Amino acid sequence: MIRRLPAVSVLGMLVLIAGCATRPINERLDHFDPTKGYRSSTRPELNDSDTIIILAFSGGGTRAAAFSYGVLEELRRTEVAINGRKTRMLDEVDLITGVSGGSFTALAYALYGEELFDTYEQAFLKRNVQSELIKRVLSPTNWPALWSENFGRSELAAQYYDEILFHGATFTDLEKKRGPFALVTATDISTGSRFAFAQGAFDVICSNLDSVPLSRAAAASSAVPFALSPVTLNNYGGSCGFIEPPWVRAVEDPAQRARPAGRALQTLKEMRSFEDSEKRPYIHLVDGGVSDNLGVRGIIDAFDQVEFSSAYRRSLRVDKIRRVAVFVVNSLSDPATDWDEHEYPPNDLQILIKATGVPIDRYSYDAVELIKDTAARWKNMRAMRAAGAFANGGNPVLATAAANVPNIDIFAIDVSFDAVSDEAERRYLKDLPTSFVLPPEAVDRLRAAAGEAIRASSYYHRLIEDMSRAEPPEPNSAPIEVR
Repeated sequence: MIRRLPAVSVLGMLVLIAGCATRPINERLDHFDPTKGYRSSTRPELNDSDTIIILAFSGGGTRAAAFSYGVLEELRRTEVAINGRKTRMLDEVDLITGVSGGSFTALAYALYGEELFDTYEQAFLKRNVQSELIKRVLSPTNWPALWSENFGRSELAAQYYDEILFHGATFTDLEKKRGPFALVTATDISTGSRFAFAQGAFDVICSNLDSVPLSRAAAASSAVPFALSPVTLNNYGGSCGFIEPPWVRAVEDPAQRARPAGRALQTLKEMRSFEDSEKRPYIHLVDGGVSDNLGVRGIIDAFDQVEFSSAYRRSLRVDKIRRVAVFVVNSLSDPATDWDEHEYPPNDLQILIKATGVPIDRYSYDAVELIKDTAARWKNMRAMRAAGAFANGGNPVLATAAANVPNIDIFAIDVSFDAVSDEAERRYLKDLPTSFVLPPEAVDRLRAAAGEAIRASSYYHRLIEDMSRAEPPEPNSAPIEVR
């Protein structure tokens, strides 16, 4: 029948169909309630309450998804004795942050738990996801939807991720699970700020996260600019009675904080920009790696807030944390080049690709070092405090800072390709492309490399030894919560 219609009529039908295609609309939140929704502060305590274990999964397509999956496998194999009770290290994980490729592993493990180890390889890691996405974009049956202003390539990708991995699951389904809290992030393209798929962030835009599909969160977190379209959210900020968290007062009033809080001031600025829905009725999200490729910025901010704000420390529910372990799972791609061996510089395309990656890579390195610096500073401050260094006056600013440093040991465990002992294998892993398809052999080698990197970490062995000490937990007023 369509063949018999004039071309103009066919075009008119396609435009009409395109007008029907629309993105999912995130629900409005009528009343702000900090005790409801998918948030870390309301999760039940399931494991060793004096230890917080965080896995931070970086971006990097299937390379990142496979490498982070290898971390889960290694922690699943590792047993630790806590106060005489044997458990797997994986069962002690409290929080998993995920960015871009790492977001798929984070969300899938939070959703499926132990079942993931039976399905993830074939469902996602060893599937040619990239080819299928390209096919769907090029298929004429999808062109009408893609011509719509409200439906982009990322919406098409989200549909596919739902078919092969998430099967209709939303954040309501994660609320029902008793596993670790999964926090995936994207980037607000207008401001460059980090945006998390957690109810705490959705409170600011007066939206209910519960009905948001996990596939859409993964699509937003992995929406690489140019290759995929931004994911758009409706912003209802200012309409639900949202109350800013207690640490805000410390940020705005220097008398309430122990030291300057630059990162917290930036976080507050970003949060308040989301609250103004009259000026910003929509939020457009792209790949989370643009703002935080390691998924550790929220962790660093939380450490910062614990240290500078007594109001923040009082507001949190856990009061006996003794140690925090952060596994920074960094699947950084670093293909070899011979540019510096030649007089002529690389071409424009090569420069563009490198220029977009270098700032992300540099920030990734700095982020790991910031966690290590925090760990060293807290340890030194506690040692000085115990030695009575501030008993007879001295620097009042330093004394106040030392008094606010919590009795928490931080273990920063760097899980990266650099920890692989064989030089040829390191080069092979670093040369793997950032895409959503890899040969099955590459997936298996990435999984094995993750296990080797963890076992090679002296901080990891120190963590196991420290957790195995049969000592009763000491009270502490500075727990960690990540938004």
